Amino acid sequence: MNDTDAFDARIITAALQLGAHTGWPVKMEAVAAEAGVTLPELCARFRCATSILLRLGEHVDRTVLADPVTGPVRDRLFDLLMRRIDGFQAERAGVQAVLRALPFMPVTAIALGVATQCAMAKMLTAAGLSASGPRGLLRIKGLLGVWLWTFRAWERDESADLSATMAALDVALQRAEQLAATIGDVPRDEEPQFGT
Repeated sequence: MNDTDAFDARIITAALQLGAHTGWPVKMEAVAAEAGVTLPELCARFRCATSILLRLGEHVDRTVLADPVTGPVRDRLFDLLMRRIDGFQAERAGVQAVLRALPFMPVTAIALGVATQCAMAKMLTAAGLSASGPRGLLRIKGLLGVWLWTFRAWERDESADLSATMAALDVALQRAEQLAATIGDVPRDEEPQFGT
């Protein structure tokens, strides 16, 4: 981890811990104080609280994609999405605070929605599936639905092993697989072209 990554991680942790205690959104002045940096230092890297959330997603996805996945397509997607869940689990209380506030923050919700859609394209590519063209767009939308269903299950899942989350993901992938079969989009199980 370089100095920039370390700084980002420090800010993300400070913001989400603050959000867990005070609710979201958080004030940038409060984040700077929590992280032990000056406001100009913070604002030179992050323009607003939403940019901190976007950076969290980038960091999580970079970790998710750091190692390849193997096995059938469904197993690859399961592994990738559970890795993503695990990435958010470390800041669970803060992320839950964000989720509670999102209905009242439409601009933030849109920004996170766009970022999540881009993340799903990366997950598909990492699983060895094309995310380009009209068929790729359908796959992105389908995987986005799987992710949102799973993420909501995770939000409610208080188990230590996240068994309810894994069960929800398994069901969602099964339904997506059935839907893909009805439209003739059953991918071959081949080794993924891995990358970020």
